[in-house]
Amino acid sequence: MRLVVDLIRGKSAEHAIDLLSVTPKRATGPLSKLLKSAIANAKTKGIAASSLIVSEIRVDSGQTLKRMIPGSRGSGFPIHKKTSRIFLALDEAKKKIEAPKKVKKAVKAETK
Repeated sequence: MRLVVDLIRGKSAEHAIDLLSVTPKRATGPLSKLLKSAIANAKTKGIAASSLIVSEIRVDSGQTLKRMIPGSRGSGFPIHKKTSRIFLALDEAKKKIEAPKKVKKAVKAETK
């Protein structure tokens, strides 16, 4: 899940949906559903979908389901089915601020 989340962090919301649609990981289904839901919530508040960016997204560990599978001689082996919790925050994209241009300084080489 964290591999896919790292792909879309900091991207625009529309670009993130496009990335999720072509990424061949199982986690893309729930993530795209969550992202589309967050975009729909923003639309109801009057924010355009084209101006949204994924400002923060993180995956935390959720509840672990503990199950048993039968083993040899009547014993049981534990199976831990891990779940995850996803936190997603969308922000409006601000105007791009151009970085100041770097000034190249001439370096004089002194030879003796």
